[in-house]
Amino acid sequence: MIITLNEFIIERQVDFPYAKGELTRLLNHIGIAAKIVNREVNKAGLVDILGIADTNNVHGEQQKKLDVFADEKFINSLKSSAECCGIASEEEQNIVKFKSEMAKNGKYVVAIDPLDGSSNIDVNVSIGTIFAIYRRISQVGHIAEDKDFLQEGTKQVAAGYIIYGSSTMMVYTTGRGVNGFTLDPSIGEFCLSHKNIKIPVSGNIYSINEGNYIKFPKAVKKYIKYCQENDPQTNRPYTSRYIGSLVADFHRNLLKGGIFIYPKTASAKNGKLRLLYECNPMAFIVEQSGGMATDGNGTRIMDLKPKSLHQRSPFFVGSRNMVMKAEEFVENKLG
Repeated sequence: MIITLNEFIIERQVDFPYAKGELTRLLNHIGIAAKIVNREVNKAGLVDILGIADTNNVHGEQQKKLDVFADEKFINSLKSSAECCGIASEEEQNIVKFKSEMAKNGKYVVAIDPLDGSSNIDVNVSIGTIFAIYRRISQVGHIAEDKDFLQEGTKQVAAGYIIYGSSTMMVYTTGRGVNGFTLDPSIGEFCLSHKNIKIPVSGNIYSINEGNYIKFPKAVKKYIKYCQENDPQTNRPYTSRYIGSLVADFHRNLLKGGIFIYPKTASAKNGKLRLLYECNPMAFIVEQSGGMATDGNGTRIMDLKPKSLHQRSPFFVGSRNMVMKAEEFVENKLG
């Protein structure tokens, strides 16, 4: 029997009696926006949607046209849900505050990377969307505030990602396991395809941008050498796989087992990935599937207290045994 995303969300609503349907509607609106973005991604080569926009985002990075499109669609969809009072987006300097009376009564805020891996757009490589949902802590009935977003990852009520690839999938958790839904274009619905996803405890894939090797800390270099050594007992050497899209690399490792590392470097002392809308949601998902996520220095990602909307963090995430081994090198217990 086919179970659609909407049906599944409604069935799981009993897990959140306090929500009274609001979280259900919010997740549904994220799914709607994902379908719209997917449509544009799939026809990007046929219309004037590829290439560079005339603007830079908050990080000084030149925005792709699809970046701007995705940002607008998710903002509009979440605004119309009336359950969300504000958004923190990678593409926006400040939080986007929804000022309608209905939105000000919304109980949730969303932190989102509308289009992860956008440098891959023009070459037809998988890209994605990452989102995290929090219950607001400011007073209901008022405009959203920064403090609503500056919460530890442990405060997330839901998180997920959409991967736009050979098939389009939405994977999400509400703290009751991880489930994946594949978009069936014939009916325009996300259908349950990967129930109760569990990441393997160990794997044989390591994902890191080895082009930055010279800039890595010594411990990370030693771990890479460990991954490359021949040892049949530990199934090494591991296979190096790096796509350059966090969603794509994470999704592969989630299903097959592996580790993704984006460490601090000589040119990025605090790492590159954003804590609120990249690291935290992925950490929530991987932990719910049995994996592990740290800052590469022994601290659980979801325990970090954000100090700013676009705060960065080093990121070690994936199969539990592999992350623990990488942490051992950082702690100077090995090598």
